[in-house]
Amino acid sequence: MILAPHYFSKRGILVACLLLLLAAPTAHLHAQDDLPLPPTIYPPLDTEVMVPWSGDGPPALSPPAEATAGAIRIIDNASASTIADVQAPSSDEASIADQELDADTTVPTIASAPAEPIEPPPLIPLDVMLEWYPSPRHAALFLARDKGLFSRRGLEVRLLTPADPTVATKLLAAGRVDLALSRQPLLHLEVAAGEPLIRVATLVDMPLSALVLREDGSRDSLIDLAGSRIGHSDDDSLKILLDTMLKPQGIRRGEIEIQDVNFSPARAMVEDGLDGVIGAMRHRLPRELGDLGLATRVLNVEDYGVPLYDGLVLLANRDRLKDQRAAIRALVDALEEITAWIIENPDDAWERLVAIEPDIDTPANDASWAYILTQLSGTPAALDHGRYARLATFLHEGGVVDELIPVERLAVDPGTF
Repeated sequence: MILAPHYFSKRGILVACLLLLLAAPTAHLHAQDDLPLPPTIYPPLDTEVMVPWSGDGPPALSPPAEATAGAIRIIDNASASTIADVQAPSSDEASIADQELDADTTVPTIASAPAEPIEPPPLIPLDVMLEWYPSPRHAALFLARDKGLFSRRGLEVRLLTPADPTVATKLLAAGRVDLALSRQPLLHLEVAAGEPLIRVATLVDMPLSALVLREDGSRDSLIDLAGSRIGHSDDDSLKILLDTMLKPQGIRRGEIEIQDVNFSPARAMVEDGLDGVIGAMRHRLPRELGDLGLATRVLNVEDYGVPLYDGLVLLANRDRLKDQRAAIRALVDALEEITAWIIENPDDAWERLVAIEPDIDTPANDASWAYILTQLSGTPAALDHGRYARLATFLHEGGVVDELIPVERLAVDPGTF
């Protein structure tokens, strides 16, 4: 049947268009049937896979059954010395010759050995010369060394005893030792004489020196000292301490017989019959003489016109100070730490001190330990600027030294340089 054109209404045209649109996706899908399918296994064939392994050799592989070609390379991370190409099985029983390594193939290796131990940095050596033979006032130095506070800070500290009481500052000025102990009055005299010495720490911050006189003599007061025989061990005892005490009495040093007693003030008073000793350690000599049957009187120098001063100081060579500043700071920090421990643990500190230095274990030192504890400086680095300025002025105005020495030439806080 032939339809006339007038039979194609608008509605018929619209329905025909919709049918054409619905048929288009189906035609497109059929066109895709000719595209290749994605691989059915992973990884794709002929791909090298790096497999981490921590055992003694490569693990046994079980490749997927559907793998038909290619190889997987195993790298042993533990020894890095085993490399094997494992051929995946194929349906036609392919040759396994490809699994063998060529004889000329270079196999990477790693030497297995323990790590070299880390060497600690070398310790900085410091020679410290005492001003006297070992005594309780040196406790901070001996105990800091014994408890490892110096070595912990990279220091190797040697504590040396001088041949006589005057040698410590001489060796320091000559650069023969790194540090030396002394007293503040002697430091002033040495600097006035041109020696390159400077205070870097204080171990005892009060005077320990005194004029010790025989109780059984006729010298009942300072005014009676004219014509007496007085012993001494160092220059500051005569030029500063004794002269200051005698001056108000109108007595000149020439009116007194002076004798050098070196390290033996007790023997000199007992065996040589001296009337007294200037600069004697007030906390020890009276007890030593008492044990020998000799009664004494003690005249503290600060009660007779001598300004207060540091009784035990640590000195450095000013010319070498710049190169030593780090080591000096470390040493002074150790002294502060051990001093706090000594004050908090006096009994343990004493037992440990006499254990490492048996010569200190005497009745006189034992009796003086409680007194020494009250005199130790809890902050060795701290500098009493006014104290050094006052003593410098006192010595200059008294004609003991020719110039007024500024504090900066006498002392320094090691934390500031």
